[in-house]
Amino acid sequence: MDWFNYWKEQRIKYYREKLGFDDDFMRIHEHEKLAHYAKAAVDIEVKFPFGWGELEGVHHRGVWDMSQHEESSGKEQQYMDHDNRRKVMPTVIETSVGLDRTFLALLCKAYDEEVIGEAKDGKEADVRTVLRFPAAVAPIQVAILPLSKKLSENAKELYNKLNRYFRCEFDVTGSIGKRYRRQDEIGTPYCVTFDFDSIDDNAVTVRHRDSMEQERMAITELRDYLEKQID
Repeated sequence: MDWFNYWKEQRIKYYREKLGFDDDFMRIHEHEKLAHYAKAAVDIEVKFPFGWGELEGVHHRGVWDMSQHEESSGKEQQYMDHDNRRKVMPTVIETSVGLDRTFLALLCKAYDEEVIGEAKDGKEADVRTVLRFPAAVAPIQVAILPLSKKLSENAKELYNKLNRYFRCEFDVTGSIGKRYRRQDEIGTPYCVTFDFDSIDDNAVTVRHRDSMEQERMAITELRDYLEKQID
């Protein structure tokens, strides 16, 4: 039971701390009715748009699996515990997670349509589509955006440096505003804009996906800053 409880807590911690699943989105279902061989079982469930669904199961299967292997194969599956001078049948703690379900849960949790500003002069308010992925699992973590195509060569040097440490994308097509929105839609947490001042002051503008706030930062500090944010 110690190992069962260990894995149960580790898996719950993973979803809460690494994937950002809060109590409104995730719940724990303790099994009351168990299979004849089981000692304990718990399901980790998430709230999909179509209702609650199982994401992962953690099960204490006792010695059932290994004893069945022993019976079917005719080969002894026990090992010798030399400290206590006894033979022990291994116990199986199984944790089983659906990869496709994890991706679906991430997309459902991350998707957001945010109203920006107010409706004016008969026009509807602007709606920003954004995927709020945790930075650690975002497909693209950092986008490097030269303000002008004339700055592409300098910006590409920065991209080549950062791409060694993060999942990066280089985007030079369209206005800077359209590129920000494009990165919001694919869930990129940080956009780094290389502008004409960057050549002189060796600094760039970092734009945050969730808050849309921007801050000026020295290029020499950029990697350390991003590593702390993305960890």
